[in-house]
Amino acid sequence: MKKWILAAAVVSALGATSVQAKEWKEIRFGIEGAYPPFSWTEPSGELKGFDVDMANALCEELQAKCKIVAQDWDGIIPSLLARKYDAIIAAMSITDERKKKVDFTGKYALIPNKFVAKKGTQIDFSKEGLKGVKIGVQRATTHDKYLTDNYGDSVEIVRYGSFDDAYLDLKAGRIATVLGDASALEEGLLNKDGGEGYEFIGPSLTDPKWFGEGFGIATRKQDKDLTEKLDKAILSLREKGVYQQLASKYFSYDVYGE
Repeated sequence: MKKWILAAAVVSALGATSVQAKEWKEIRFGIEGAYPPFSWTEPSGELKGFDVDMANALCEELQAKCKIVAQDWDGIIPSLLARKYDAIIAAMSITDERKKKVDFTGKYALIPNKFVAKKGTQIDFSKEGLKGVKIGVQRATTHDKYLTDNYGDSVEIVRYGSFDDAYLDLKAGRIATVLGDASALEEGLLNKDGGEGYEFIGPSLTDPKWFGEGFGIATRKQDKDLTEKLDKAILSLREKGVYQQLASKYFSYDVYGE
């Protein structure tokens, strides 16, 4: 009898925990904090950017407490799986490869990918033309994979922990160009002091095979209820015009796309 009562108590406690977890009264978001205009870290340590504003707006829409956790890009998915936070909002492209590890909401942004270089730089973007050319990318990104898959045996890929480090090498002439999403390159380089000496060059890359279906919010596969809540909240923010209001603070064009 005692064993039965103990077992029943355990089942009851687990059931209560499961129900409580699905209420999502607090949502913890993992954010990179080094990818403007989506996120950056102020000298005070405060996180700012479009992803930060979106996280707060989504929590308000869902009437949940919002907690934002800064995380380096290299460990951003492993830390989600280790339950350091509940969701990732960090300009992460929705790709088939990432879907093997995590679930995604629908897109909340869609931005083309571009190369940036010093003005006057001439580069032939054919496979033969890129032979030996040093191109900077952020490590473990879709840009890294695109170059590896298409030019890995030809181009010299230089990988960085953040775009800030890549810009320093570009300015110093140690690499010829940087590949990234257009908005990040604008905010991190072109729109800053000295940015007038740089420009976009080459093709605009949008192939979903490498760059996915846009930026989505990543969640653990077992938290499908959270994925659904966030997905509905994104659409609700767009219907109410809140999304457009937030986006206009950071982008001069339609960042959502169609």
